Amino acid sequence: MRRRIRGTSREYLEAILVAAVIAVVLRAFVVQAYRIPSDSMMDTLQVGDFILVNKFAYHFRDPRPNDVVVFKYPLNPSKDFVKRCIAVEGQVVEIRDKTVYVDNKPQPNATGVRYTDTHVISGDLSNRDNFGPMTVPPGCVFVLGDNRDDSKDSRTWGFLDKSMIRGNAVCIYWSWAPDPNAPRWESPYLWPLLAIPFYNLAHFPSRVRFDRIGTTL
Repeated sequence: MRRRIRGTSREYLEAILVAAVIAVVLRAFVVQAYRIPSDSMMDTLQVGDFILVNKFAYHFRDPRPNDVVVFKYPLNPSKDFVKRCIAVEGQVVEIRDKTVYVDNKPQPNATGVRYTDTHVISGDLSNRDNFGPMTVPPGCVFVLGDNRDDSKDSRTWGFLDKSMIRGNAVCIYWSWAPDPNAPRWESPYLWPLLAIPFYNLAHFPSRVRFDRIGTTL
């Protein structure tokens, strides 16, 4: 009887270890989950959206215009950013009075792209509404946030080296609306440990954005 229990326990342990190894490998090389912390990709991505990123995609192909990509922020590689690829190496990108041109052709805005400021800023003062023309150098892409008037992107810090790209954002698998009244994880930790689960459970129906879950990108 004891041998049978030990054998069963060993089988469970081995299954758990195999599952853990598979999960680590998948996360490292195939797919990874990310949470959206800012509104730079509104309305495509909202604060509190959780996305799945295909880390394997660009082993077989290069990023293409209109791909939503996750990458290491060039000015601080410890942070991850998400933006939309607009132009790839060899293409000429230009922005004239908020309209994006690639190879001198105006580009239609992807669904979700928005502008919140009707004022057009001169190119002498800022690259936000007027940029270029500039040719995307080899091994790089040009990226923009979908919230065009409130995004730090290639207009600010330059072209993105493809080696910094982590993967292609595939879909929104969960969406949790921010709540400024929700208890925070802070000292003393005993109270948040009790309060956070109960608060989230009580407000679950109002905080989950079911209409966003499963949205492809």
